[in-house]
Amino acid sequence: MENYLMPDSVYKTLTLITFAVGYSGIIFFSKRKSYFAGFAALVIIFLTIIFSSAEKSSSLIYIVKSINWNVLGIFVGTLIIAEAFIESGVPALIAHYLVSKSKNVGMAILYLCIMASFISAFVENVATVLIVAPVALEIADRQKISPVPFLIGIAISSNLQGTATLIGDPPSMILAGYMKITFNQFFILKGKPGIFFAIQIGAVASFFVLFLFYKKYKDKVFENVRVKVNSWFPTYLIVLMILLLAISSLIDPEFSYLSGAISIFLGIVASVWFLLRLKISRKELLKKIDFDTLIFLISIFILVGGIKRAGIMDDIANITVTRLGANLFLIYTVIVWGSVLISAFIDNVPYITAMIPAVSLMAQRLSVSPYLLVFGLLIGSCLGGNITHVGASANVVSVSILKRRGYNIGLREFSKIGLPFTLSATAASYIFVWLIWH
Repeated sequence: MENYLMPDSVYKTLTLITFAVGYSGIIFFSKRKSYFAGFAALVIIFLTIIFSSAEKSSSLIYIVKSINWNVLGIFVGTLIIAEAFIESGVPALIAHYLVSKSKNVGMAILYLCIMASFISAFVENVATVLIVAPVALEIADRQKISPVPFLIGIAISSNLQGTATLIGDPPSMILAGYMKITFNQFFILKGKPGIFFAIQIGAVASFFVLFLFYKKYKDKVFENVRVKVNSWFPTYLIVLMILLLAISSLIDPEFSYLSGAISIFLGIVASVWFLLRLKISRKELLKKIDFDTLIFLISIFILVGGIKRAGIMDDIANITVTRLGANLFLIYTVIVWGSVLISAFIDNVPYITAMIPAVSLMAQRLSVSPYLLVFGLLIGSCLGGNITHVGASANVVSVSILKRRGYNIGLREFSKIGLPFTLSATAASYIFVWLIWH
């Protein structure tokens, strides 16, 4: 059957409306975001296959190719490995060790925040909060003080380092998939310091802010809890994954398949460990896979692929460059701080997935390297979520834990710590990226 040839302007309008409705649903009904994203993706598939001027076979191929299977492989594989790491008891052991070596309560909490930040470079942010939060709550209970500033600090710290590595957070995976950036290139790219070092500069600045908040807690910490490690195997698995991903950068420099394959394989190994060592059922094992986020990511890839095919990304790039002119510093500044503001209130995954192609086209129009603008986009969109209590999933989980203990946290109280933390981290990273990449 022939495709019904629709005028390009009508096809573009319908695609844009579908995208807008889908994203509105994601923003305003965040608990059902995968449903809205999935429905909008189905409409995009229908429009692309039935009404686009291309052949159906090529339209189907385009839809399949718009889904970054390598990124999805990394997401699923690392998710299972991270769950195994949590169950092993090693993170809890490290947390209690750090607390036992602290001079006072303030330093103990700061060390926990730094640890949360480090773990989140390899483990999903919500899981990181669930690992570290019980230790902070225990300290607060013993000292008979409010745990609110402690859990806020842990949440925003866990959001920080996920941006630093390929396996930390979905936005980093999505950026790597689109820009073909390998695991090693997060550290050194084209002979220059990569995004990892920009985040470390931001981390130093933001942890100084936390130090100022926590230095008033000068009481001694009494740590006599013994933590049992169930198995060191998941820790070895994480180390092996990092080594293999580093090697894969040499074998698959285009970041097309190998990283995802490695992550899935090691995820299967971790699954076998769950079944044999912890004796959990297959049903319980499947529950450890975040299918909701997986469907959400697939749908977002299709949505963004649809508006890109319709030429909407070109329009966004052209309008932005026309309005802001050829002033690269102004465009970079608007991208970074605009992303901070937007991501304070909406999910950064759909935002960054939609914006990476547009920002890359802007760089093309300006005849400059795209890395300056896409790194600015990643920094702004990932750190902006730390301003508000609803800006990131880790924040929501921390607030939920506090609510169960009788502490109701709103925007004002969360932002007292979240805002200066975000401004300091973003400003430091923003300056570093500009100096290195402009």
